[in-house]
Amino acid sequence: MRKLAGAAFVSLDGVMQAPGGPTEDPTGGFALGGWVFGVGDDVIDPVLGGLFEPPYALLLGRRTYDIFAAYWPFVEGEMADMGDAFTAADKYVVTDSDQPLEWANSHRLDGIAAIGALKQSDGPDLLIQGSSTLYPPLLAAGLIDELVLMTFPVVLGTGKRLFGDGTPPGTLRLIDQQVGAKGVIVTRWAPAGPVAIGPHPHPSTSAAEAERQRRMIEGRW
Repeated sequence: MRKLAGAAFVSLDGVMQAPGGPTEDPTGGFALGGWVFGVGDDVIDPVLGGLFEPPYALLLGRRTYDIFAAYWPFVEGEMADMGDAFTAADKYVVTDSDQPLEWANSHRLDGIAAIGALKQSDGPDLLIQGSSTLYPPLLAAGLIDELVLMTFPVVLGTGKRLFGDGTPPGTLRLIDQQVGAKGVIVTRWAPAGPVAIGPHPHPSTSAAEAERQRRMIEGRW
């Protein structure tokens, strides 16, 4: 059985859109693409080196696939080795489009159930890159084994978020953490079940609290 990990660059307010450059993904009027490069931090390189140690297979949404397919097969210079590695890796693309997947070793998946079946098959572990729309349904289906979050000390205000609409409530267990000299925080998390809700340890019995509760019930608070 394959493991499925999601690795994402995120801002302090949870935005993961277009970390790599201004033209990467400006949808929704997002104008801050390339935000990771304003905070270079040495803690990132070893993490990325571990994530992209072969063998692995990529799991991508269609837009992230299009971004990668237009860049990595053609990149030159010091990033050419990474481009070759991405081309050689299997790339599983969740899409309902009938547009061809022309990048070598690309495979179409027609939904979340197909990802569940893929996890049950033999092969290298799966790594999500980008693809913000995949996280809510994958978390809801219990298919993500680990999250690797590289949180940058920036607040972006708007943009596609890691935990977007449809994300189910849940608890995460911290596996590991590192803090870079410039404030980048790398954390590894594993899903750990539902949110535990307990009674307030010191509930108020004041008349003011009783009145506040009454106003809430009546829709006046």
